[in-house]
Amino acid sequence: MTLPLLQREQYRKGGIGKWYWDRRDRRTLSYIRDEKVILDLGCGEGITLERLLRKFPERQVMGIDYSLENVGICDHHRLPVRCGNAYEIDLQDHSVDCCLFMEVIEHLDDPQKALGEIHRVLRRGGLLLLLFPNDLLFKVARLVFFKFKEAFAPSGHVKQWTPVKMRGIVERAGFEVQEVNCLPFYFWWCSLHCLMVARKR
Repeated sequence: MTLPLLQREQYRKGGIGKWYWDRRDRRTLSYIRDEKVILDLGCGEGITLERLLRKFPERQVMGIDYSLENVGICDHHRLPVRCGNAYEIDLQDHSVDCCLFMEVIEHLDDPQKALGEIHRVLRRGGLLLLLFPNDLLFKVARLVFFKFKEAFAPSGHVKQWTPVKMRGIVERAGFEVQEVNCLPFYFWWCSLHCLMVARKR
């Protein structure tokens, strides 16, 4: 059995992977304006969460992750994280201004339920920043850069999404999609991620 890749271990290697992660996060976080309560749902080992805390030190920033191992890593780095899942978010209705949902939805059996929970905890007009990968391009890119371990590691992805299909379920969950950005390039077929920016109706 092949062990999953550890985010911090990969990030510490530096190189183009770190460069792209930093660029991806800068682009995503640039959409956060006046939102005071920010949730990183499925925060993993907390790399993006750390960046949120540095960029917005006066705001309420929190993370939730399903993996006890990830929560332990975040605790080690003194990050405000608790264990939970996207299907039953342990927060009150309308209590969050912004939710980051980055590279999580492709792992879920019931993405519509998770989006419904995000809709519940967001205030009216609240911001959803949803990021998902282009699996085929990721594999090709890793092979091109001789990252064979990463290319053949298990992804745990239940479904491979496209921007068109994602827009459909996001809108059905009660969001208005404001922007769809393919990263790092304009076209989905040659990009690694899609960043969807939406507001709760």
